[in-house]
Amino acid sequence: MTFLDMLRDASTRNNSMLCVGLDPEPSKFPAAMRGDASKIYDFCAAIVDATADLVNSFKPQIAYFAAHRAEDQLEKLMEHMRRVAPHVPVILDAKRGDIGSTAEQYAKEAFERYGADAVTLSPFMGFDSITPYLKYEGKGAFLLCRTSNPGGDDLQAQTLAHIPGNPHMFEHVAKLAQGPWNTNGQLGLVVGATRPHEIERVRAVAPTLPLLIPGVGAQGGDAVATVKAARLGGGPIIINSSRAVLYASQGEDFAAAARQAALTTRDTLNAAAQA
Repeated sequence: MTFLDMLRDASTRNNSMLCVGLDPEPSKFPAAMRGDASKIYDFCAAIVDATADLVNSFKPQIAYFAAHRAEDQLEKLMEHMRRVAPHVPVILDAKRGDIGSTAEQYAKEAFERYGADAVTLSPFMGFDSITPYLKYEGKGAFLLCRTSNPGGDDLQAQTLAHIPGNPHMFEHVAKLAQGPWNTNGQLGLVVGATRPHEIERVRAVAPTLPLLIPGVGAQGGDAVATVKAARLGGGPIIINSSRAVLYASQGEDFAAAARQAALTTRDTLNAAAQA
C-alpha cells in the first residue's frame, strides 16, 4: 500500500484524524524511568500499544532520539510499530532540507534505514532538494508550509511581489506542492494549528493535499477551528498531538492516561468535523 492508501485506511478503520507525535524526553518520563535515556524505546512502545487503535498515524521526531544516541532505539521502535500496528503509517519528522547526493542519503535514512512511510522536509532549497524522496514509490513527503513558531513570519509570511497575485511565500509553496512539484501524488503540507485562518488559505490553494497539522493540545491550537479549516477541499487530515498525550501522567498509569488523552482528542476532533 502507498502512504496515502495506508493513511486513508487507518483514518477509516480507527475513525480518526489524530496523529500521536513521539517526542521522548527522559526528564518527563514516569518516575521509574525518569532521566534514563535507555528507556526511550520502552516508553514509546508503551504509548504506541496504548493508542494504536485510536490514531491515523504516528510521528516520531528524530531529534529526540538522536540527541540521546538512541537511533538504535528508534529503529527498534519502527519495527515494533510495523509489527503491532502495520495498518498505521509512520511519519518520520526530520525536516530535512538539502540538495543532490546529500538529499539522497537523507532519503535513504528515512525510507531504508528507518522504514518510514513518509517524512517531513524543508522545501526552501527548491524542487531538486525534494526529488530524491519522490523516487521512493508510494512514500509520502510533507513540506513545511506555514509553521506556528513566531519566526515563521520571517520568511513564510513575506509577500512575493514578482509573482502574479502577490501571494505569501507559504501560499506559493502550497501552490507548487499542489501543482508542478507533485509529480507522483506523494506530497503533503505541514501547517500549524494555531493559525486556522491560514489553514483556510492553504486549503484554497491546495484543496486535495494531505495536511499534517501540529499544535493541537499543549501548543494551544483550537481543535474545532482547525478541523473546520482543514476540511475545506476534502484532502486528508492529520492532526498531531504530542506532549498532551505522552505526558498525560507521570505515574505508573502513564500508558492508560495517554490512551485516555488520545481518545478524548480523537473524539473532540470527530465532533468538530460534525459541527
